[in-house]
Amino acid sequence: MKRSGTADLPLHGGHVPQWLASRMTDIGREIIRALVIEHGPSQALARLSDPFWFQALGCVMGMDWHSSGITTSVMGALKRAINPIFGEVGLYICGGRGNHSRATPRELLDFSERTGLNGNELVRASRLSAKVDNTCVLDGFSLYLHTIVVSRTGEWAVIQQGMNPSQRLARRYHWHSATVKSFVDDPHAAIIGENVGEIMNLSDSRAAANRTGIVEFLGINPDKQLREIRRLILDPGHAVEPRHVDSKRLGAVLALAYEKQFKDFVDALLLPGIGPRTVQSLALVSEVIYGAPSRFSDPARFAFAHGGKDGHPFPVPLAVYDESISVLRKAVDMAKINRTDKLRGIEALAGMTRLIERHCDPFADVNRVIEHEREHSHRYGGITVFGNAKPPGKKPEVQQLSLFDGSE
Repeated sequence: MKRSGTADLPLHGGHVPQWLASRMTDIGREIIRALVIEHGPSQALARLSDPFWFQALGCVMGMDWHSSGITTSVMGALKRAINPIFGEVGLYICGGRGNHSRATPRELLDFSERTGLNGNELVRASRLSAKVDNTCVLDGFSLYLHTIVVSRTGEWAVIQQGMNPSQRLARRYHWHSATVKSFVDDPHAAIIGENVGEIMNLSDSRAAANRTGIVEFLGINPDKQLREIRRLILDPGHAVEPRHVDSKRLGAVLALAYEKQFKDFVDALLLPGIGPRTVQSLALVSEVIYGAPSRFSDPARFAFAHGGKDGHPFPVPLAVYDESISVLRKAVDMAKINRTDKLRGIEALAGMTRLIERHCDPFADVNRVIEHEREHSHRYGGITVFGNAKPPGKKPEVQQLSLFDGSE
């Protein structure tokens, strides 16, 4: 098995308010529908198993760019969005957090009865992937969330998350069955995070002798226990900062949105009257659907589509968010009846930003972009968990969230 990667996330507090949760469900549904139309269910699973792409998806959906709540919130939104339309997209999600995680085997067996898949094999894959991350990779993180996305052909992706309360960090793990070779030999394609030394990793091929020794030892001493040998320390900083963002790429998105010649072209392909701020958001949504893997090395950039619920980098612009959902839904609906012109227009946005990067060499001052968005946020229906965005000079008091992973 190849695990597509892991990602470390600081534990952030708060919850996802209903005004955002409903929109996350809506835009998640349309993004998955578009992905399946363009690339098929297998590619959608491959994207979900990429930790950078997943992080970008969470940012586009309005979650704070690197909070632990991205995982539960995104998977919860996708489960609500795509399970009812399994017949259309061919993907189904089982599991979740806590009790929902423990219900995964039953959900998989029920799903298998309806589809004719081998439920026992799916349950085995679900349990083994959780067992490896929870007990073979001794990195101090205990799983509390487990989800598995299954296609109608039996291909699957696992997205699960562990918590290290003492370090106030969560860690997300991604798996994809398309690259299964072994559950215990070199399952890691990448580990994303600060390297603070070696850990005990029994899923590494170099640990084959250790695994054999453990099996032999357990035969005479069942009380053998493995110990954690290191703890990960990362700065749990919250705000989007210039160092998190590829300014040239962000600059290309802004140039696409605000240069007249590009707006005229977009209007012709999308819908007349779409404003530059929505074009900016749709350009980032387009990359989530059409971008190459190399485009997701700075997922914080995607927070500039629809902001973040805690106001980082700026309040969620509800008017823009709703318009993005509407444009994307209409494009996907048209594509379902072989009218792909609108979906091609959304695809063109990703290509145009790359063209601008190559030829116009734009650079964005990230701090100035954030300042501009916050100053004008009230015009777009800006909102955070603290309340509605105010015009300049009428900003609400900053509140401090407790560090608790209750962001679902």
